[in-house]
Amino acid sequence: MLNLWNYLKDQQRELSGSAFRRLCKSEYLHYLRIREWQDLHSQLKSVCKSLGLQQNSSEADSDAVHQSLLAGLLSHIGLRDVEKREYIGARGARFGISPGSSLFRKQPQWVMSAELVETTRLWARFNARTDPAWVERLAQHLVKRSYSEPHWEKKRGSAVALEKVTLYGVPLVVGRKVGYARINPEESRDLFIRNALVEGDWETHHRFFHDNRALIKSLTELEARARRRDILVDDETLVDFYDKRLPPEIVSGQHFDSWWKQARRTQPDLLTFTEDLLVSDDADAVSADDYPQTWQQNGIPLPVTYQFEPGTAADGVTVHIPLDLLNQVDDMGFDWQVAGLRQDLATALLKSLPKATRRNFVPTPEHALAALASADPAAGHICDELGRALRELTGVRIPAEQWDWSRVPGHLRITFRVEDRGGKVVGESKELAELREQLAPQLRETMQRAAVAVERKGLRQWTFGDLPATFEQRVDGRVLHGFPAVVDHGESVAVEVLASQQERDAATRLGVRRLLLLNTTAPWKRVLALLTNEQRLTLGHNPHGSVVDLLQDCLAAAVDSIVAQRPGGEVLGQEEFDETLRVVRSQVVARVMDVIELVEPLLVLSRRAELALAELTNPIMAPARSDMQTQLRSLLYPGFVADTGFSRLRHLERYLSGILVRCDRAPGQVARDAEHADTVARVQAEYDGLVASLPPTHRAGADVQELRWMIEELRVSLFAQTLGTVRPVSEKRIYRAMDQVEDLA
Repeated sequence: MLNLWNYLKDQQRELSGSAFRRLCKSEYLHYLRIREWQDLHSQLKSVCKSLGLQQNSSEADSDAVHQSLLAGLLSHIGLRDVEKREYIGARGARFGISPGSSLFRKQPQWVMSAELVETTRLWARFNARTDPAWVERLAQHLVKRSYSEPHWEKKRGSAVALEKVTLYGVPLVVGRKVGYARINPEESRDLFIRNALVEGDWETHHRFFHDNRALIKSLTELEARARRRDILVDDETLVDFYDKRLPPEIVSGQHFDSWWKQARRTQPDLLTFTEDLLVSDDADAVSADDYPQTWQQNGIPLPVTYQFEPGTAADGVTVHIPLDLLNQVDDMGFDWQVAGLRQDLATALLKSLPKATRRNFVPTPEHALAALASADPAAGHICDELGRALRELTGVRIPAEQWDWSRVPGHLRITFRVEDRGGKVVGESKELAELREQLAPQLRETMQRAAVAVERKGLRQWTFGDLPATFEQRVDGRVLHGFPAVVDHGESVAVEVLASQQERDAATRLGVRRLLLLNTTAPWKRVLALLTNEQRLTLGHNPHGSVVDLLQDCLAAAVDSIVAQRPGGEVLGQEEFDETLRVVRSQVVARVMDVIELVEPLLVLSRRAELALAELTNPIMAPARSDMQTQLRSLLYPGFVADTGFSRLRHLERYLSGILVRCDRAPGQVARDAEHADTVARVQAEYDGLVASLPPTHRAGADVQELRWMIEELRVSLFAQTLGTVRPVSEKRIYRAMDQVEDLA
């Protein structure tokens, strides 16, 4: 169009009026329209001159020309529809760019056309690219605006909405974010109150705001601890609170800041919450003291958190334990839960009882509350105390085995979460003993790092002075406790700090033995010289595989027996070690011979038992035969001499004789043998379950080992009564002993 204007201007200047008219006709230009165009231009120049406007001396760029033309072509714009390969035009029209247009192959996103011609379809024949921003600016008086999805925006501190702008149905803008306050002040005010002030989705420095959020947070945490949703008032109460106090013109954070700057001088507490406002009138009294945020044990404060998310693993109370303090935390007291959940726990425990027992305590919640009133958490396990209290109240005794923790809801059992120094969770479980076993390697590494100045390796002499009873090291404000031990490493020993006293005692016993053996010449020449040929043949039939290994086992048992004769039965200092080593060197030959004299008949009886079992070929005896073979393997195995100990070796002869007696009697009383075997199997299963539930460090304890030998005595009392037992033994006696071990664990 600009080129046409300039061309006609030049031609009119050079041609006469008649010649110019003939030019227009020959080039298919309407002469009258050209004259109207020129007259309009003259009129515009005249008006501008009368208004004192100066004509531009520089040429207009293409954008300025296009925008000037666009002002008269607003109904000729088009938005490309990529899928249908056409343009969306005004009032639902759809057109394509004429093949003769220079834009036919380029197909821009937005186009304006000077001419729309309908032939086989609607074609745009005279086109240029355009910008929807130009269209919106020029068509302010024609566009239609609509708004959707009003919402609060934290960064802007105000409500915004998505704007859609259309011109004759053509969408110029879709989804543009605009301030909502000027569009709908009332709704913007409501969004500000609800989102910024009530929900706290606002970045501000105002003190009342942060005080209010802190109070709400504390009450929300109390709800999670108490597992309730009725303590904190609903949001509508808080909305009403703010609505009554804020002027109507407060529609955004900026408006609020301006108003509050003045208002707080006269009414500083106008917008500050109180606990009376936030606590619901229907809520029962809940004490935060019943839901502590710290659990004290052994002088160690352990953080406590609460989670009210039924179905999740950590639903309920979680005690956070630093990894390096794990060995200082035990199960004591955790079974009682926090005070706020204790009644629910007691009720759940009563409901876990068998129906025949449970019917004595109806209604259950009232009996649970009454029992807790007279129970003492410091007196022992919660089940024992509840049982005692209920027996005093009703006269009904509850057997300990009837309490079923598996039926107690997970949120009433404390979750233990172990974290390293960086706060990373390294283990989580409802069972503290399980965590100790699982994290023993990590705890050992932690101890090694803390005790690097104390630990020593590759030792073959006692050159490290007296062994301290405990080790303490302050690390990052925490006091790590450990127990130095002498640890056996085969060809040498090491001084290491272990996590528990039980580990220390078990490791040091073996470490001291190894150090004594390393400093004692094996007296095999003297021992072999004292053995008869018959003894040598007998010793050759052993579970170790060689006589040398058996003799080494006997030597270890002999050394252990000498150490056991010391006061206290342990060696913890250099003087004690030197004295013990002197005794070992002087007595070792005699003691080894004593051990061999006890072992020899065991090997003879073992061979006889193997032959007797081989003769039990009747299929009906298969269960009894398998049971006796298992028993035989548990009594005699590589290392059994030192494991059994000098003082108990003599009893193995009776246990092996019991197998021979059973082999002789079982074929004639199959049913009775099977009944006794079931009794032993029940006790053995209980014992295995008990050992599995104990911390690894406690499984090798003397009281646990004593249970194992009580089961052997039970076998003698059932299958070979004539041999007699060391003391009275029965299934019930063993169960009582197990209960005592479990209580002390």
